[in-house]
Amino acid sequence: MREVFSTLEADQDLSHANTMALPSLAEYLWRARNERDVGQGLQLANERGWDLTVLGGGSNLLLPRRIGGLTLCADIDEIAFSSGAGDAVHVEVGAGVGWHSLVEACVERELWGIENLALIPGRVGAAPIQNIGAYGVEIADVLDWVELVDRRDGKSHRLDREACELGYRDSIFKRELANQVVITRLGLTLSSRPRPRLDYGALSQHVGVSGSAREVFAAVCAIRREKLPDPSDLPNTGSFFKNPLVSGSQASRLLSEFPAMPHYPQADGRVKLAAGWLIDQCGLKGYRQGAFGVHDRQALVLVHFGGGVLAELLAFAGRIVDAVHARFAVTLEREPRCVGER
Repeated sequence: MREVFSTLEADQDLSHANTMALPSLAEYLWRARNERDVGQGLQLANERGWDLTVLGGGSNLLLPRRIGGLTLCADIDEIAFSSGAGDAVHVEVGAGVGWHSLVEACVERELWGIENLALIPGRVGAAPIQNIGAYGVEIADVLDWVELVDRRDGKSHRLDREACELGYRDSIFKRELANQVVITRLGLTLSSRPRPRLDYGALSQHVGVSGSAREVFAAVCAIRREKLPDPSDLPNTGSFFKNPLVSGSQASRLLSEFPAMPHYPQADGRVKLAAGWLIDQCGLKGYRQGAFGVHDRQALVLVHFGGGVLAELLAFAGRIVDAVHARFAVTLEREPRCVGER
């Protein structure tokens, strides 16, 4: 392992490696460009008893001031397309590819399936962890398999979609496999036949009659840019809170008091509420305290004006959670994960 250890970067600044721009220092950083590199990094961490943190684009991870042990980045940036049966097209993509870059590459080929997921920040490897979704589409809709290296045996494994246990902003990678595996590649199946999904929100109003994949992509980009701040201009992690799921009876009680409340009935009888609307109704849109604030156009997004640290951000978010619970008796859950959190 001497070769690997000699390439480690010690005390690396990660403040520009997370979209919330939180100050953070990695004790050791290892950039893996292929599966062999990943395996070597994991072996080193095991031999030395180091904690492991897997860092992608840093768009859904909140970093503390210092991360002990090994921080590993899987910088595998390959994309391959192959024809399947009928109109199916298989896409194999490395974990280090930017998610939006993948969407662009697929749209250029007029492939359907992930055009609604344009402009979601972060890398491909993080997509199944969070089961990313937007405008009525989730990665679960197109995912075939996830390839990973397991820290416990150092071997590569392939999990099919069912084994990934994908749920609303959830997966096995956030639970049983948290901090145990490094995702290296994904397999997706898209379609060369038009399959537009325009039934969510106002998306259909922004798409022309022909409704090409390029038009849907452009519409999603325009809507997101109008509502959401660019992390490079104003640091943020996108949606900071999950849209809460409540029982049908609780939703009925809330609707009797707040008839204009957005609500989305689910197949299991529960009802999904809009966290941004709940926060807005508490008068918190545009609210700021110290280094952090609620975005003035999208209350679901918390932003960092600079100079803040993780503890301050979590305290700020806690005040928002308390305000929403006091008014609606609904508890918001944080969407981005903290390093070391299980």
